[in-house]
Amino acid sequence: MTPTMIDPDVAAIRNVSPRADGCEECLRLGTPWVHLRLCLTCGHVGCCDSSPMRHARAHAHTVGHPIVQSLEPGEMWRWCYVHENYV
Repeated sequence: MTPTMIDPDVAAIRNVSPRADGCEECLRLGTPWVHLRLCLTCGHVGCCDSSPMRHARAHAHTVGHPIVQSLEPGEMWRWCYVHENYV
């Protein structure tokens, strides 16, 4: 049995609250989104990779905050954009 790899970026996770009721950039630009993601470092709310603008991924790569959590009802998963895996 191989030990489970722990994503080193979990150290970036903080106790945050969403900063907006929708994708922050889409609300400002008037563009649509599909699903929302919460940055677990700063509370930024961005749109998912299925959305036209992919703001959550852009935030992660621009600001360096690696892990998001789904803000969709009933979903409890987290994703690391650096390692492209669930954490």
